[in-house]
Parts: sequence; structure tokens; C-alpha cells
Amino acid sequence: MTTTDRRMGTAGRVREAEEAVERLREGLAGVGITLPSLGIDPVSCAGSGPGVLVDLGRCNLDTVRRLSGVLDGKAAGHGG
Repeated sequence: MTTTDRRMGTAGRVREAEEAVERLREGLAGVGITLPSLGIDPVSCAGSGPGVLVDLGRCNLDTVRRLSGVLDGKAAGHGG
């Protein structure tokens, strides 16, 4: 595999991760939750490793409670 091939592969994984992060951001916004630091981990983009990591970031206790409440509602079979 050439350097160009590796770069193209990494670029594709980064694009895929960006799209996934945006879907997650929109989904969370739909239930009133914002993770301010949500994004792609830049260090994982630099290597030739198998995947790009998503950093869910830091959030305050209120956000954690709201997120837990939404997940609890989904697990209980409610719409959240």
C-alpha cells in the first residue's frame, strides 16, 4: 500500500467519523442534549490505525442526568 493509498483510506475514515458525529449531535439535540466537546479525536486521525475515535467529551452533571434519563426511557420501552 502506498502513502497515497493510506492517506485516502484515512481521509475516508475521517469523513465517515464526521458524518457519524453529526448524526449523533443531531440525535442528541432532538432530545434536548448537547455534548459541547463532541468531536473527532485528532490523534486517532494521525496514524494508520484501523479507525478514527470519537471523543464524546466532557459535560456537566445536568447533561449526564438528562442523557441517562433518555436512555432509561428507551430501555423501558418509552419514546424517551
